[in-house]
Amino acid sequence: MAIVVDNDTRLVVQGLTGSEGRFHGLRNRAYGTNLVAGVTPGKGGQDVDGVPVFDTVADAVDKAGANTSLIFVPARFAGDAMYEAIDAGIETVICITEHVPVHDMLGIYTYFRPKGVTMVGPNCPGVLSPGKANVGIIPAEIFSEGVVGLVSRSGTLTYQIGHELTQLGLGNSTIVGIGGDPIVGSSFIDILEKFEADPETELIVLVGEIGGDEEEKAAQYIGEHMTTPVLAYIAGFSAPPGKAMGHAGAIISGSSGTAVAKKEALEAKGIEVGATPTEVAQLVAKRLK
Repeated sequence: MAIVVDNDTRLVVQGLTGSEGRFHGLRNRAYGTNLVAGVTPGKGGQDVDGVPVFDTVADAVDKAGANTSLIFVPARFAGDAMYEAIDAGIETVICITEHVPVHDMLGIYTYFRPKGVTMVGPNCPGVLSPGKANVGIIPAEIFSEGVVGLVSRSGTLTYQIGHELTQLGLGNSTIVGIGGDPIVGSSFIDILEKFEADPETELIVLVGEIGGDEEEKAAQYIGEHMTTPVLAYIAGFSAPPGKAMGHAGAIISGSSGTAVAKKEALEAKGIEVGATPTEVAQLVAKRLK
């Protein structure tokens, strides 16, 4: 099994006719993802390398059986694209777009949660289930199939830790980049719950960073609800207080949201926290070998 995306994924790319949507959509298809449609208003009837383009997501669902949407549209249109996908009956929405206004995401978050839709992002690298499907911008060639679930707020750290695992002869069940914005569709807890229910995931790596309290909430959840072992890495021990570091959500104020506070919260629940991505991979290898 895998979580979020798998062999049953039927992908529509909103923005397939744009340069980024085309590049990554076709890369996802080349990996083996079942790319069934693209959507660009006003360009229905065209195709991108044989992939039919529709004017609306509803058409992509009705005529191509799409069940998962990958959003590559400018930030000012991304909110409407997410609403459209949800209203069309899409089960999983993955938004790569950066700089989506926080106010837009607040409305979207309260809209989709009661509907049972799985949403990942915005400002995320997407989701990869090695050997099954890649939906987003994750460089799938550096990952391999395995039993380690990986959930991260940071795209590049996701890539590094996944590659370190591959070099140690280990692989991943699914890699989920939840995104680094203040409001995202899926929290650590949402993804941890899915991994806990996945029989192929034997261990989980959680990659956090400064800002907010999602890691602290995850630590509490792990301590109360998880039987699958979890290891962690927290980025930002040297970050100065009050300064956003890369992600809009990566900002600390006083002692709140610091890497130290997050590390302490995780360790208080018996979760080992590696000092570097390399050490995290080595801790995983020690647990599994």
